[in-house]
Amino acid sequence: MKEVEIKTEFIKLDQLLKWAGMVGDGGEARYHILEGNVRVNGETEKRRGKKIYENDIIELDGEKIKIVRG
Repeated sequence: MKEVEIKTEFIKLDQLLKWAGMVGDGGEARYHILEGNVRVNGETEKRRGKKIYENDIIELDGEKIKIVRG
């Protein structure tokens, strides 16, 4: 599982997917979220603005990342 570092208290889910390189752009992030392809801590998440915090685990297309705070 890859770790992705954020510098702030939280990051929004759509922004995180772009930051982590899991999607190419915001449109692709929006598509995957609204289609129910993204899981946050094991639960399907359909809100683009969901706040993601340290130690959250995000999964898309079998790829998992863990959020760490730097």
